Amino acid sequence: MTKNGGVRFRGHETFTLREGWLDKGLAAVAANPKVFSEYYGADALGVGPNMAKAIRYWLRCAGLTMERPGEGVCLTETGRIILERDPCIGDAFTLWLVHCRIAANRGQATAWNLYFNAFEYEEFDRYQLVRGMKELAYRTVGEEGKRPPEKSVEDDCDAIVAMYLKKAGPGTPEEKTVSPFAKLGLLVAADGVCCRRQPDISRLPEDIVLYLLAACRQNSGSIETDGLLTVRDGPGRLLQLGGAALAELVDRLRAREKIIRNRSAGLSRLCLPADITPAGVVEAYYGRLHRL
Repeated sequence: MTKNGGVRFRGHETFTLREGWLDKGLAAVAANPKVFSEYYGADALGVGPNMAKAIRYWLRCAGLTMERPGEGVCLTETGRIILERDPCIGDAFTLWLVHCRIAANRGQATAWNLYFNAFEYEEFDRYQLVRGMKELAYRTVGEEGKRPPEKSVEDDCDAIVAMYLKKAGPGTPEEKTVSPFAKLGLLVAADGVCCRRQPDISRLPEDIVLYLLAACRQNSGSIETDGLLTVRDGPGRLLQLGGAALAELVDRLRAREKIIRNRSAGLSRLCLPADITPAGVVEAYYGRLHRL
C-alpha cells in the first residue's frame, strides 16, 4: 500500500474485489462495527487476514462504509440502503453505483480514477497500460521524490484488468476469484490485447446517469451537454459511453421529466431540478425498487 498525500496506490493488498465480498462485508459491519479490528475478523468474514483488509478497503472506496476512530467501521447511508434493499447485490444499479463510486474516488483508488478519466487508449497490452498509467501517476503525484513505487502502479494496473475483464467462454459463476465488475462489459481481451467496450445500454439503468449528472452539477455548478463525454467523473468517462448512447440515456431521463435540456447563448445545457442530489437519486431508486 502506498499513500502520497491525497492519492493512494495498491490499497487492495493485491486482492481485487470479488463476488460476494460486498454483501458479506456490509452484513459483517452492520453486525459488528469492530469486525475488522478484532482478531476474529477474518474468521467472521470467512477469508484470510489480507483478504479481510481488502474487503475493508473496497467497502471504503465505494463509500459504503466509513472509519470512526475508536469505534470501528460503520455503514454510510448508502451502505445501509443497499444492505436493506439489495442485500445480495443483485440489481444492476447497485453494481454500477459501486463501480462509479470507486472510479470517482481519486484519493483512495487513484489508479482507477486515472484509468477511467485520463488513460486514453481504447486498445492496449499490458506494457502500454503500465507505461501510460505510470506517466499519469507520476504526473498526478507531482514531486519527483514522492513518486509511488513502480510495483504499486503495476499491481494496480493488473488489478484493474482483472476486475473488469470480460473473459471469453461460458465461464464458471462459482469461481470465487471473479470480480462482479466483469458483468459490466467494459473490457474484453484477445491475444494479449485488451479492448475497452461501451456497455449494453439496454441493460444500463438510466438512473446511474442521473446520479453522475447530479454529482457533476455539484462539482461544477452547471452541466454543459457538449462536455458530458469528457468531464471528469462524468457519464462519458466512468460509463465509457459514446455520444449516441449517452443521448439515448439522457432522452430516457427527459421522458421521465428528471432533466430538462435548455439552450442559452449558443450552448446546450442539461438542467436538473434543485432537489435532485446524488444521495437523493440513490434513495429514490431503491425506494422505487422496494415498491415494485
